[in-house]
Amino acid sequence: MGGVFTGTAHCCVRCVRYHDPVVVDVTPREPLSPATYEAVCEETLESLCSALEELLETAASQPGVDVELSNGVLTVKLGEAGTYVINKQSPNQQIWLSSPVSGPKRYDFVDDGWVYRRDGLQLHELLSRELSQLLGTSVDLSSCSHTGS
Repeated sequence: MGGVFTGTAHCCVRCVRYHDPVVVDVTPREPLSPATYEAVCEETLESLCSALEELLETAASQPGVDVELSNGVLTVKLGEAGTYVINKQSPNQQIWLSSPVSGPKRYDFVDDGWVYRRDGLQLHELLSRELSQLLGTSVDLSSCSHTGS
């Protein structure tokens, strides 16, 4: 379902999670300056890269496990579990995620965090959940940069 605007104050998105309707209320924001957007993306991707490199050091003996950050694209290879691609989209001021678990998502920068407007879930929260499931260990990425206020 698409977004529904009520006046100019709020953007509400309706989605279904566990068969219950959920309304996500996200206040619209002014676009970031291009320099601020680039800095926030760089901080976000670099902190995720560092955290994931540290996390996956223990899994390094498994074939096909690798973390690489290059030109605004973070690639996380988990061998047979699949590959995550997290990249900046400067024209939209978004971060895009391609997940082997949940598929593609587009994140907007709201309240110092990257939010998927269809369900209100933060990027770092989704990654923590999915990686915990895939790796069979608790993963917490809340100490990374720009996880939300």
